Amino acid sequence: MSFSGASERSVPATKIEITVSCRNLLDLDTFSKSDPMVVLYTQSRASQEWREFGRTEVIDNTLNPDFVRKFVLDYFFEEKQNLRFDVYNVDSKTNISKPKDFLGQAFLALGEVIGGQGSRVERPLTGVPGKKCGTILLTAEELSNCRDIATMQLCANKLDKKDFFGKSDPFLVFYRSNEDGTFTICHKTEVVKNTLNPVWQPFSIPVRALCNGDYDRTVKIDVYDWDRDGSHDFIGEFTTSYRELSKAQNQFTVYEVLNPRKKCKKKKYVNSGTVTLLSFSVDSEFTFVDYIRGGTQLNFTVAIDFTASNGNPLQPTSLHYMSPYQLSAYAMALKAVGEIIQDYDSDKLFPAYGFGAKLPPEGRISHQFPLNNNDEDPNCAGIEGVLESYFQSLRTVQLYGPTYFAPVINQVARAAAKISDGSQYYVLLIITDGVISDMTQTKEAIVSASSLPMSIIIVGVGPAMFEAMEELDGDDVRVSSRGRYAERDIVQAGCCSHGGFIV
Repeated sequence: MSFSGASERSVPATKIEITVSCRNLLDLDTFSKSDPMVVLYTQSRASQEWREFGRTEVIDNTLNPDFVRKFVLDYFFEEKQNLRFDVYNVDSKTNISKPKDFLGQAFLALGEVIGGQGSRVERPLTGVPGKKCGTILLTAEELSNCRDIATMQLCANKLDKKDFFGKSDPFLVFYRSNEDGTFTICHKTEVVKNTLNPVWQPFSIPVRALCNGDYDRTVKIDVYDWDRDGSHDFIGEFTTSYRELSKAQNQFTVYEVLNPRKKCKKKKYVNSGTVTLLSFSVDSEFTFVDYIRGGTQLNFTVAIDFTASNGNPLQPTSLHYMSPYQLSAYAMALKAVGEIIQDYDSDKLFPAYGFGAKLPPEGRISHQFPLNNNDEDPNCAGIEGVLESYFQSLRTVQLYGPTYFAPVINQVARAAAKISDGSQYYVLLIITDGVISDMTQTKEAIVSASSLPMSIIIVGVGPAMFEAMEELDGDDVRVSSRGRYAERDIVQAGCCSHGGFIV
C-alpha cells in the first residue's frame, strides 16, 4: 500500500490477484536454508520510476517457497503495466538493500501473467553474476466482487505422530482449486507445538480468497508437522468447499485426514486422524468508500516525536532540521500522508500533538502536548496549519525523551470510545525516528483500541531500526497484551522514503 500519490488513472479497472512461488532459490545461509521474501515493484507510466508496491511474508528455511500473501493490482487491458519482482534472503537484522541478501529478480508485464497458459507463467530469476538463481512462478486470477469474510476455528484429534522425541507440531495449509487441476495456497494456520490433538486459533479469511465467489469450488486442506529446518512432514489431507464449510454454522463437521501413500501401502489403514470444524460464520466486509458514502466523518490526529534522538533541530544532521531550502524528514512524512487523508476530513481541523519534549517554562516532560500550545483547542487548520504549529513548537520546546506512544493513543481512543453509531472514524498518524520505550503499554493501548472506530498509522523516519513498529503492525501476528489479542489489525507501520509513504 502506498500513500505516495493519488491514482494516475480514472478509467475502470479489473482487480487481479497474483500468487507468487519460487523454486530452487540460491542458498545463502550457512547453517540453514535461505529465508526468502519477494518484493513487487510497479513502474510509473509518467516517470518510468520503479515504486515498491508490496511484499510477501518471509518464509523460513526453504528454497521453494509458496507465499500466502498475495498482490492485488488494478489491471488495465489497454496499457502495458511493467512489474519487477525482487527476491531477498531476510533475517531479523537484514536491510534488504544489501547486495549480499539479493537472490534474484524478474521483469515482466502484468498482461504476460494473465495471458499465460492457465494465467500462469514461470520465469528465470537473474541478477546474481555467475549463479543460477532459480525461477519465480506467478499465477493471476480475476477477483470476484464478493465482500464476505469467513471466520472459522478448527481442531484435530489423534493425528499421526511424526516427531521421534515428541508428538507432532501440527499446522494447516488451505488451498483453493483451479480449473486445470492445480491448487493455489490461500491460508496457513499457526503451529501448535507438541500435540496430536491441536486446537487452532480462530481466523478470518475473505471468501474470495477461499473460493473467489464459487461456493462449490474445491478447497483442499493439508495437515503438516512443522520442522525447524523447513522440511515439514506431511500428515494427510482432506477436501471440502465453501458451501460445505458454511453448513457448520449449525453443526460440527468432522473430516478424515488421509495420507494417500499410507493408504496404498497399508491394507488396514483407516486415517491419519480427524479435523473438526468447530465454528464457521460469515460477515460482510464494508469498504472505506462504503463508509464515506454512508456519511462517516473522518477525524485525523497527528502526533510527532520530539525526543532528543532526532538530533538538534539547528543542526543539518537533525531529522527536524528546518532548512530554508527543503522540508525536514518529519515535514515530508506529514505532507505525504496528511495531504491524502485531509481530503476525507470535512472540517479540515486536525488535533496535533508532540511527545517526548520538555515544555517551557518549568521544563515539564510531556507525551501529548498540543503543537499550537492550546490545551483547550489543539486543532490546526489543514496540513499547512499543522506544519506551522510544528515549526513553532520546535522553536520553543526542548527535545528530550523517552519515546512513549501509549499516552497519545489513549487520548484518541477516549474520543473514539464516545462514538458507537458509525458516524465518525479516527485516524492517528504517529511520526517517529525509532525505538519505542513503552512497548508493553503501547500494546495494551492498541489491544484496547482495536474494538473502537480508529486506526493508527506509524511512519518511521531516519536510519533507526523499526522492528518494534513492525511488531505493532498486525499483518502477520495479531498484537496481544496480557493474553488478550487485538480484535482487528488497526496499525499500519512503514517508513517515509523519497517523499512517499510505504507500508
